[in-house]
Amino acid sequence: MLQPILTHPWDVSPTDAKGIQHQLCSHVQLKPLGRSPEVVAGVDVSMKGNQARAAVVLLSYPDIAPLEAVTAQNPVTFPYVPGLLAFREGPVVLEALEQLTIHPDVLMFDAQGWAHPRRMGLATHLGVLLDMPSVGCAKSRLCGTYTEPGEQKGAWTPLNDENEVIGAVVRTRDSVRPVFVSAGHRTDLQTAVGLVLSCATKYRLPEPTRWAHRVAGGARLPL
Repeated sequence: MLQPILTHPWDVSPTDAKGIQHQLCSHVQLKPLGRSPEVVAGVDVSMKGNQARAAVVLLSYPDIAPLEAVTAQNPVTFPYVPGLLAFREGPVVLEALEQLTIHPDVLMFDAQGWAHPRRMGLATHLGVLLDMPSVGCAKSRLCGTYTEPGEQKGAWTPLNDENEVIGAVVRTRDSVRPVFVSAGHRTDLQTAVGLVLSCATKYRLPEPTRWAHRVAGGARLPL
């Protein structure tokens, strides 16, 4: 069971939500993970109408074997505003995380982390609230500029916002579209890139978020 260490109101205006993001940013720690994880949690949310369905999938590491999967579903009450994804998806993700019976060592979100205009993507936001190591692995760019990485798996280039490196553009398979990786909380960019690449065994998406995406859509984890 994972429960937040910090809390804040979720039913707020977009202006107040941005203020909360700025406040939380002071709590972010960007540093190496310290030790290799044994359990990685993949987190994703699917939307259908006004319903959000969160899935958390636990895989052992480094062998990437399935351990546990939980889901939660709630109505969405916060409007769609770019950069405020956490206020739409955060509450249902926290509800799913509370159901876990195994404690993960790191959370991998199908979302942004530090690669965010206010450095507070979903991976960073919930990492701070839970005080858990977290990384973001998004399918598309939210902000920043980059040059295309090489075509081979493992190639990556920095994602820059003016003079700051906020993430990495990572090729997880030869000649496929890259993913956008960033540190969340209690991790750094090198840790995040290494973890994503080591979990990307056959597909463009790393296995934790690939399975979370499937379970959020109704599939069952092969336990």
